[in-house]
Amino acid sequence: MSNISGFVKRIRDIMRNDAGINGDAQRIEQIAWMLFLKVYDAKEDDWEFNEDDYTSIIPEECRWRNWAHDESGKGMTGDALLNFVNNTVFPTLKKLEVTPQTPIRKAIVKTTFEDANQYMKDGVLLRQVLNVIDELDLSDYEESHAFGEIYESILKELQSAGSSGEFYTPRAVTDFMAKMIKPQIGEKCADFACGTGGFLTSWLKELSELKDSADDIEKINNSVYGIEKKQFPYMLCVTNLLLHDIDIPRIYHDNTLLYDVLDYTDKDKFDVILMNPPYGGSEKNEVKNHFPSDLASSETADLFMSVIMYRLKENGRCAVILPDGFLFGTDNAKVAIKKKLFSEFNLHTIVRMPHSVFAPYTSITTNILFFDNTGATKETWFYRLDMPEGYKNFSKTKPMKLEHFAPAMDWWNNREEIIVDEFPKAKKYTATEIAELNYNIDLCGYPHEEEEILAPQDLIKNYREKRARLDADIDRVLGEIMALLGDKE
Repeated sequence: MSNISGFVKRIRDIMRNDAGINGDAQRIEQIAWMLFLKVYDAKEDDWEFNEDDYTSIIPEECRWRNWAHDESGKGMTGDALLNFVNNTVFPTLKKLEVTPQTPIRKAIVKTTFEDANQYMKDGVLLRQVLNVIDELDLSDYEESHAFGEIYESILKELQSAGSSGEFYTPRAVTDFMAKMIKPQIGEKCADFACGTGGFLTSWLKELSELKDSADDIEKINNSVYGIEKKQFPYMLCVTNLLLHDIDIPRIYHDNTLLYDVLDYTDKDKFDVILMNPPYGGSEKNEVKNHFPSDLASSETADLFMSVIMYRLKENGRCAVILPDGFLFGTDNAKVAIKKKLFSEFNLHTIVRMPHSVFAPYTSITTNILFFDNTGATKETWFYRLDMPEGYKNFSKTKPMKLEHFAPAMDWWNNREEIIVDEFPKAKKYTATEIAELNYNIDLCGYPHEEEEILAPQDLIKNYREKRARLDADIDRVLGEIMALLGDKE
């Protein structure tokens, strides 16, 4: 086990000397494809042991065991290794023959390598990195489990590796959402922008505590479904699920928003949806054509919200993270989406999260919406989760932890209104009251926000959010005035 504790540091120290690795993002991407092949090779060992007729989709010379594994120091190194990886392994795996009949567990190899990159330029250093990775004994349960934790720390590093941070939702948040959604054996859970798979692994962790039989284990293994648009997080997600003993990762490299929502049938729907949709981004204009005109927003989070509503089974449950902009937005598309949400679904709880939960990636304030497909909303509870005592901000060194959600969990099963310093911290609103606010559900917010110094980009984002919030309030007041004037006429 000793080799695991310094795993990331050892690889980082070797890679720092390679001229081809430029920064954290490239380093993590380089580690990612090697880890995938190592983990996949361990899985193939299991499949070969358990199945008489298993054949690998990877040609023998390109299988990890035959070129990366360094038996007694006799493996390829230097220019020979570099040449083999660049001119044999990568071209071969990128061009693997895959048909619609190819089993998912085999097809993922090609999909994983389609846009993967080999950055290292020094074959001796490449051999050293391969040897560190090959030391992992993934056939040993304890070591494999410990490595699962290490992999989590690699994913966490994405947060500070530039834009890659958008693929990682803090584990405390995914664990809290999975706990509150109360998974049941036999249910299927989806994430239509699954990033590195955090929600799916939190779901699996909750379910594993309920397993009672081999039949349960099989149901759990078939319970997750994900779609990820970007190649790199897709690769990380597949590896993540293989590490969590999912032999057939139903993860698809695709863009959820390129399908007509009206075409979805019951077979496309799920018992549970757990998501943190990308927000702040916008898709090509033609993407809007896949949505009814009243729901065709230019904001990605709004579009995903519509997808969720069309793909949640009757009686299904959902927990989704959305930015403040969704709550207070009163433009036509946002109001239409919220009207649909309140009139067709039961939006029973909104947990408002403190700022900097996603630091250092973004300081935009976010919320968790919990709803189910059991009929129209009658009332919605809002709960404001305050910053834990002793914290001014969350950060890389002081991240959010599951224990910080303890006040929300205590309140969850015994709900009551809470007032702090004359401001509501927890409060219930009827659907009628919310409709009267023109679906501006920016309620139970943070009254005493301390001034903090932000990076210029975050300052601009915050300014835009505040301006949009003000515009929404002005529109609402003007609407009320016009309604009064209309009455008088």
